[in-house]
Amino acid sequence: MHDTLFRALDLIEPGDLVLYHGSITDWHGLYLAAPCDCTPCVRDYNRGDNDVRYRLIDPFEEEPDAPTLRCARRHSISRSTANA
Repeated sequence: MHDTLFRALDLIEPGDLVLYHGSITDWHGLYLAAPCDCTPCVRDYNRGDNDVRYRLIDPFEEEPDAPTLRCARRHSISRSTANA
């Protein structure tokens, strides 16, 4: 039931597969979502800003130090249907 509710509301949980379709077209694709932990995002969240931003991690990247997309806004990502 818990997972069904999150899917119905289209909420993103840490570790969910998401599709990035934001303004940085070179980064469009499938990622693992995690709450963004950079200083500005944490500061805004602690101030009560409800615009949660995400760090997007390439699940297929073989290099552990590969760059990740940070500060992705919710409207720039969609839950992947591969989660179902």
